[in-house]
Amino acid sequence: MSADVAAAPGVPTVSHRARQVAAYDIATVRDRGELDDLATFAAELCEAPISLISLIDDVDQRFVARVGAEIDVAPADISFCGQAILGDTVMIVPDASLDSRFADHPMVKGEPYLRFYAGAPLVATDGTALGAICVFDVTTRADLTPLQKRGLSVLARAAMARLDDRRQAREQRQLEEQRSQELAASQIRFHTLADTMPQMVWSTLPDGHHDYYNARWYEFTGIPEGSTDGDGWNDVFHPDDQARAWAAWRHSLDTGKPYQIEYRLRHVDGTYRWVLGRALPIRDHGTDGSDGTGAITRWFGTCTDIHEQKLAIEEREIISQELSHRIKNIFAVIAGLVSFAARAKPEIAEVAADLRQRITALGRAHDFVRPHSAESRPAGQQDTLAGLLAELFEPYQQADGQRIVVSGDTIAIDDRSATPLALLFHELATNATKYGALSHHDGRIDVTVTADRDAATIRWIESGGPPVIAPTAASGFGTKLIELSAVRQLGGTIEREWRADGLAMTAHIPLAALSRG
Repeated sequence: MSADVAAAPGVPTVSHRARQVAAYDIATVRDRGELDDLATFAAELCEAPISLISLIDDVDQRFVARVGAEIDVAPADISFCGQAILGDTVMIVPDASLDSRFADHPMVKGEPYLRFYAGAPLVATDGTALGAICVFDVTTRADLTPLQKRGLSVLARAAMARLDDRRQAREQRQLEEQRSQELAASQIRFHTLADTMPQMVWSTLPDGHHDYYNARWYEFTGIPEGSTDGDGWNDVFHPDDQARAWAAWRHSLDTGKPYQIEYRLRHVDGTYRWVLGRALPIRDHGTDGSDGTGAITRWFGTCTDIHEQKLAIEEREIISQELSHRIKNIFAVIAGLVSFAARAKPEIAEVAADLRQRITALGRAHDFVRPHSAESRPAGQQDTLAGLLAELFEPYQQADGQRIVVSGDTIAIDDRSATPLALLFHELATNATKYGALSHHDGRIDVTVTADRDAATIRWIESGGPPVIAPTAASGFGTKLIELSAVRQLGGTIEREWRADGLAMTAHIPLAALSRG
């Protein structure tokens, strides 16, 4: 086919067609004879001695099936089929020797002295004509019969359909091979990376079957490679941890939730070391096309040696508990010394009793926030303001009901704020017992806690007590203690209102002062 024909308006460029033709693996189609039956039927249908099926690229016309000829390739620019693909119906050449397009063709001027030609184009799904199925005769013929023309067109579509099926299958195989190569390369990269990590790395199939461990796992455990595949991993756990670890792993498999657990793993030296195990699921695309929302395709996990850290934490807890216990004993000793001094000097008995109560309040605050063992831990919650107030107010409650009622928001506190809070509310409760609502049998106190974004508001409302009068003299020790606790140590503000039936106090304290978290 000539260059000027290739550039004609409305005709696909040769290079475009050539790219398509290259995708059909012509040599394999020809060698396997995949279209030979169609070429044979075309010859029989048209009663012709020669039948060919060709595909045409930039330079050559290549024959993928042939009957009555041994030719494999011919120049495209002088080919009969190169002209047939320019139309969309069967092209008929009654006498090639009289056709200016083919009169000088070597196979027309010489052996086998071709005369008659009929060819139907092979048209791809995008409308590009890629070649033709054709018949030749060495004698002139006026035309084909209508049936023969229709049959040749049907055979052209059948040939094109087979070629397309084969191309798609070939492309699918190539894609799968490419994916397989990419997956293998990805696995090599992953395994290389995993083997360089200080952590133990493992992965499982969606059902939890372990099929990979990195080099660090085998180095740590010293077990033969592959011996922990499947469910064998649980055998290297400490016997006391196996049931717990297995239950946690089954829960993650059933729910798809992340896996995290601390357990003891048998080391190569025969000892058991504490390890932190973690795993996350990898999911495929969900039904809406979003990534990470579909079915689990694999689990990836790590095991981190935390043995030294675990021992250090346990040692610190033991030391901290022992220190806290001794501090609490110091409070008790001081309170005992105060009581002893009061018995020796009755004139300071009242002051001593007040001091002893303050020391006791500090002891309660310390006991509330100090580290505890499982045996010493109080039943109440130890990290909230409500929990601390419940500890402080317990001595003031009556057997038949609550005289001090705490309600409102839950606010976290820590050891830093527990001491000033204990002094503040112990002072308020003590004053209420001496002069306020708790000095009457029917009196009560409502403590309401509310929190906004930055601060906590604590309202202390006494009711049912004797009338109270605002002090006119300089502030006493109790007032100074309240100011010290709430204002100086916690950075808050205090507002007081002396009502007819008791004190109303509002404290505004920054949340940051109550808890480091």
